[in-house]
Amino acid sequence: MTTSADPTATPDKDVEERADTAPLPATDTAPLPAVDAEAATGADRSAKGFAGRLVTRLGGATIAFTLLATIFGALFTVLTPPFWGHDEITQFGRAYQVAHGGFLPQRIHDDRGIAYGGDVPSSITKLMGYALQDYTTNPDEPDPMVADPGRYDQLTSAAVSDATEPVWFTNTAAYSPVPYLPAAIGIRLGELFGLDVGGLLLLTRLAGLVAYLAVIGFGLYALRAHRVQWLAFTVAVLPIAVFQAGTVTADTMTNALAILVSALLVKAVFLGERLGRAEIAALLTATVLLPVSKPTYVLLALLVALVPADRFGFSGWRRGIPVGFAAAGGLAFAVWMKIAAPTGDGMGLMRPPHQWHSVRPGDQLSGILRDPPEFVHVFGESIALRDQRWFSQFFGELGFAYVDVPALSMLACLLAFAVSLGVAERMTAPAFRRTLIFALTMAASVAMIYVTLYMSFTPVGYYIIDGVQGRYFVPLAIVTLAVLLRWMPLRLTDSAERTPTVGPAVTVLVAASVALVAAAAKYYTIVWG
Repeated sequence: MTTSADPTATPDKDVEERADTAPLPATDTAPLPAVDAEAATGADRSAKGFAGRLVTRLGGATIAFTLLATIFGALFTVLTPPFWGHDEITQFGRAYQVAHGGFLPQRIHDDRGIAYGGDVPSSITKLMGYALQDYTTNPDEPDPMVADPGRYDQLTSAAVSDATEPVWFTNTAAYSPVPYLPAAIGIRLGELFGLDVGGLLLLTRLAGLVAYLAVIGFGLYALRAHRVQWLAFTVAVLPIAVFQAGTVTADTMTNALAILVSALLVKAVFLGERLGRAEIAALLTATVLLPVSKPTYVLLALLVALVPADRFGFSGWRRGIPVGFAAAGGLAFAVWMKIAAPTGDGMGLMRPPHQWHSVRPGDQLSGILRDPPEFVHVFGESIALRDQRWFSQFFGELGFAYVDVPALSMLACLLAFAVSLGVAERMTAPAFRRTLIFALTMAASVAMIYVTLYMSFTPVGYYIIDGVQGRYFVPLAIVTLAVLLRWMPLRLTDSAERTPTVGPAVTVLVAASVALVAAAAKYYTIVWG
């Protein structure tokens, strides 16, 4: 393959706003190979068979995502020991509370200080306690992390008890019920079927995985006629994203909603296409749900207000509908932040005992306002000392086993990104000013991640912003890369100066599969031996 520059690329200056409605070049709107073949000859339909017709109808990335995410999401669901996911003890506690009608944060007694949580069956808390001890007291290599698999079998086979006891989950009490709805459904179904502790946890994990498959599958389906679908696919099947989809966490639904919003924004704004009715409904709904799933991504959702009204097919008074939904999302965000604000005073209990009362959001905020250069200095120190960790975590630090995905997984993901970016459309639809607003919004969203963790998790006077993890940047990846594609004219072409389709799709699929296989193999080896 060779690279070529787009001779019609817009120079780095403002252009007429009519560029937002200009049609894309024919080379960029060309459908996938299956569609091309069908257009060329109707006889090919029978030759391709059922599989070819399925790719034509659903899109290659949609099918590939469904298969890979189902297989490896279910694999991580089984491979991950109970409550070894990211904050899975507190995530499950919040999900259980939501499942039983506890939508608002609930204050509980704790001798250490301010605390929030709720009641969970004693047989489940017994498993939680053992898992916590197990993953915090790991032996040295080459011994497996799991000390006694038989003990897990014993605890998971116990019946779900009627007796309950309080569980601390201040960190997840700050989240609204929205991202826990799939897990809550799984919990209620498990109780309805009379499952034991292990069965209840497994069904809760699988419910989240199903939601992840459905929401992102729809987003990829919306991009089925465009090569950029493979970029969205690459983000959706990152090892960290699939691992989280196989465990109980609010991030499963948050990631799914963010990727759905991103895919539809790319289609409407960067590709300049009109959205269908189902796509409009999905985008507007996600605009309200995403800000209350995880507040740090509120700005991503509000970008719906920048979608030209004609991409929705709206006219007259209906042109204000997207802005109205953006306002509703912003209002929902503000209301929940007000409700959850008191939980910030209890976040220090997540830190070592000598730092229990050192996390004071009010003091941190006043410090930022009073001495901005000091905050900038701390931010710079954080990047200098931690950026390599954030990079590897973007691909995968798997749960509280803290297993980094192998270098092979990272290299395979980078290959998938390089190829999917290289064959994506030119993204010439949005004007420079609109693209700049998207870019600044992504930068502001990244800043929100740092500021949020500085205020809610970092001790006053600490030398870095603590708690930042690479996985927090996954929901921002697609739109950020779309901005890059808008301003980067280089693309991959073959010897005839045409953008290939089949080869890159196969390459991305194989690379993503290799990344997931290597990650799962390493996780199993280290955790189970």
